[in-house]
Amino acid sequence: MLDDALTHPLTPGSVVETVEPAYWSHRGPAPRMDASHRHDDLEINLVLEGRLDYRFGGTPISVHAGETALFWGWTAHQLIGEPTEVGEFRWVHIPLAEVLAWGLPDHDLGAMLLNRPVIVPTSAAGRDVESMLGSWQQDFADDGAELIANLEAQALVRRLLRHARAQVDLRPCGDHGTAESMHRVVDMVRFVVGHFREPVSVTDVAAAAHLHPHYAMTVFRQDVGTTIVEYLTRCRVAEAQRLLATTTMTTSEVAHAAGFGSQSSFYAHFTRAFGAAPGAYRSFHRRREPVLG
Repeated sequence: MLDDALTHPLTPGSVVETVEPAYWSHRGPAPRMDASHRHDDLEINLVLEGRLDYRFGGTPISVHAGETALFWGWTAHQLIGEPTEVGEFRWVHIPLAEVLAWGLPDHDLGAMLLNRPVIVPTSAAGRDVESMLGSWQQDFADDGAELIANLEAQALVRRLLRHARAQVDLRPCGDHGTAESMHRVVDMVRFVVGHFREPVSVTDVAAAAHLHPHYAMTVFRQDVGTTIVEYLTRCRVAEAQRLLATTTMTTSEVAHAAGFGSQSSFYAHFTRAFGAAPGAYRSFHRRREPVLG
């Protein structure tokens, strides 16, 4: 299913494919991805050999051999570069609705909602992760065995996030949320990611979670570690990055497509984030990777 159709003519790279959430596991080489996609799943990427290079939102991120990446797939992401015969990977999707039922600590859930992967050494799991993930492929296809895979997945994710917390402080600006507030925050994040191209206010975001705007701002910052407005801006900037790197749209078209209300706002936020104007950013990345189309 394709969504995110823009009001101006579509150009290569301007459409994001939305994949339905589902349990899914696969082993193999990295596939070619000519477009970004998103899905409402927790994605686990295990790199056995080689390296995965992603554009996550608009940011290039690499996952190396011996590492595992965890991220919420609702942020548009795409494997970049040409697939090679060298490389072996495990891919796992677990629907976010199931992950929310695990009762993970709020700071762990918040870390996975921050538009970036959590990347840790696979050895932090203390288990033969490659074999474990291999068994899930059959477990997911067997209704009776799905629960086993779910329990193993929860334990794996908890171990990897525990290691990440020991290396980097994943806790947001407070650690006093509740399971209910985190579910509301997820509703707000989903709304922002789905509507950041439109004129969106804090009131709109709060309404998506049936919260008063003041309370919505409090729980969002508490559980995600940033404000609603900052998160909204981050989504727009990331989309602008993606469009600058993958399309031939003008900077004016990029600003509009990414949801910025004016050229001046676009330039100010983009330059503040990257220390370079949009045109300079595009020129730099065109020297490093081909623009699709």
